[in-house]
This record gives sequence, C-alpha cells and structure tokens, in this order.
Amino acid sequence: MGERIKKLKKIRIHREGTEELIYTLFFIIAAGVIIWRWFDTPIPFIIFIVVFGLAWLLMLNFYRCPIRFFDGDTEKIVVAPADGKIVVIEEVTENNYFHDERLMISIFMSPLNVHANWFPVDGKVKFVRHFDGNYHKAWLPKASEENEHSDTMIETPDGQEVLVRQIAGAMARRIVTYAKELEDCYIDEHLGFIKLGSRVDVFLPKGSKVEVKMGQSTTGDQTVIARMP
Repeated sequence: MGERIKKLKKIRIHREGTEELIYTLFFIIAAGVIIWRWFDTPIPFIIFIVVFGLAWLLMLNFYRCPIRFFDGDTEKIVVAPADGKIVVIEEVTENNYFHDERLMISIFMSPLNVHANWFPVDGKVKFVRHFDGNYHKAWLPKASEENEHSDTMIETPDGQEVLVRQIAGAMARRIVTYAKELEDCYIDEHLGFIKLGSRVDVFLPKGSKVEVKMGQSTTGDQTVIARMP
C-alpha cells in the first residue's frame, strides 16, 4: 500500500490542461444542476453525467504528467522523449539542417498516452523553430515534413548534434515547446507538450546504436532508445 501511495504522489496534472479541466468541470456541474431541475425524471441527468463525466475523466487521463527521473549515467545515452510506440527506425538523408545521413527514431503517441515531452539528451539548445503545416495522420512518413512541427536542435557536451521534432497529428492542434535557445537542457526536464495524437522524431548521428525495436512501447525519460557513438 505504501508503495502505491508513493507512486500516486509522483503523478500530477500538466499545466497545459489545468484551465481546461477546471472550466470543463464547472460546465458539467452547472449543466447537471440545470438538467436535474428542468426534467421531472432523473434519466436525462444520469445520461448527461455518465457521458460527460467519462469525457472529463478521459481529459484528466490525457493531461496526467508523471514525475520521472532517469536512473543511470546519461553520457552518450538517448532516452525516449515521449510515451508511445516506436514506428520508425531508419537511416534517412536530413536536408534541412545536417545535409547528411542520420538515424531517425520516431515515437507515435496515441490520445491515451502521456503527452508531455522530455529532452532525450543532456546538452545545450542551439535553436528552436516552429513550422505551420498540415495535419496528416502522425504515423505516416510524410507527417515528419508536411505536418505542423517544432524543431529543437541540441548540442551534447561532446559536440554531437541531436534534432528533436515534435509533430502534430490528425487530431493535435497545438504544439508547445519549452526549450529556449542557448539554454542548457538535461534529461528529466520537459521539452514541451503536444495535445492529442501526435509524434516525436529524434535524428541522431550515424553510427548510433539502436536500443529499441519496431512496435516497442516506450516510456518517456525512462526507455533508452539509442547510444551515440
């Protein structure tokens, strides 16, 4: 029992969802009171509370934000920047910044996953750039380039460059990036947040050793996805 309570204390609500959850709860309570008084039978009230109550609980689940700390040495380690499932592991030609071959690992987040994003490596933020775009399904290959996305370039202590791309999916309509140019960043810190289904790509130096496989589930800030050369 003590261990369960300890785990619960490590879960909080993300600041991106605080206002929405409060306003929605007030709406449900107010509308519930009106429906209760308006109808002679309790059936409409029960249906409303069940439907909207479940919807509010789904929102609460979506905005949960576990407090996590990576247990181990972070040198040359790349951790998963998000909860989700590995959908891409391949070498690609990255022509926007690197103009060479890179190892790309992509994680797809369903609406049921935690949607906070973590820094995958320790280092310094070189720049952050946001691009408007389409809202293709996040697991499609063209989503990485054509969808709305935010790019964060990180330089590790040994001079390696890592690109993290937050990508909006078919349902996502807001990408939030907390990373700031020229600031130091560390594993365990939040890089940002994406609302609803979405994806995060990580572009690593060629020669990095992959530590995950296709379809594997990842836990943000916990799962080691690669080791850099």
